[in-house]
Amino acid sequence: MAATTQTVERTSESPQLRVGERLRVLVAHREILSNLIRKELKVKYVASVLGAIWSLLNPLVYLAVFTFVTRVLGNGLPDYPVYLLSGLLAWNLFSAATLGGSRSVIDNANLVKKVSFPREILPMAAIGVALVDYGLQMIVLLVFIVVSGHGLALPELAVLPLAFVALLVFTAALTLWISAVNVRYRDVGHLLNIGLLVWFWVTPIVYASGLVQSYLDDRAQILTVLYFVNPLTAVVEGMHRALYGVGVLPDGGTATWDMSLGSLTLIVAAVLVASLVFLRFTWGSFFARSGDFAEEL
Repeated sequence: MAATTQTVERTSESPQLRVGERLRVLVAHREILSNLIRKELKVKYVASVLGAIWSLLNPLVYLAVFTFVTRVLGNGLPDYPVYLLSGLLAWNLFSAATLGGSRSVIDNANLVKKVSFPREILPMAAIGVALVDYGLQMIVLLVFIVVSGHGLALPELAVLPLAFVALLVFTAALTLWISAVNVRYRDVGHLLNIGLLVWFWVTPIVYASGLVQSYLDDRAQILTVLYFVNPLTAVVEGMHRALYGVGVLPDGGTATWDMSLGSLTLIVAAVLVASLVFLRFTWGSFFARSGDFAEEL
């Protein structure tokens, strides 16, 4: 009797990620990425008369409300609407991309099961949609800064591209990891909502980081280090410094963290380098898991 040989067929791709080769694959499939971004934008604004104008209305409402509040009730932070939106728009990009990316593979289960394409495109599409909204809202903020007379300082403005790239790299790294893990462990999506809520308040978006510095100066130095371990602290601080400036409080303190522009640039650059390392790790993890997505969905 002939021996029976059992063959096990694996659907997973090789767990070894070759970055250069994979980048060429992604570039070759760039049309799929652009089509997915367009599809997500259409779904987002389906049956909407104003369409993408809704993205412009959000920062306009924030500016109107907080301009009114600061003038009527008073606020110790000068030009508070500019300070708020400088950090809030960066946070909105991060949170929208992360939340959308966390469900990107699950929500496109039919596509994953039927079509062969680089799975990284799915979370990348979620980031692309968030970038479109961020670009439109940033235009509103820049126009307001110029019209309101707040103005922009050229030396500080140079930090903006570095902070933006650091934000984008960190967002991509975290989104890739969460989107892959969420396919197998669906509790990740629920934990993410809670985590983002806490993360928002430990990041200096709605309050002056200079006040945090005054509080931490009288305490252990390790607390300051831990405060900047949060990568979004450095990113938002860079956004504030570039678009808002230093800002002087009534008590003589500063609205932003009291440090030189060079020191801030080095911190943001360090976040960028750490985010690139994190991206390599999460991309490899996503790549190793992606071949099993069809079976897990």
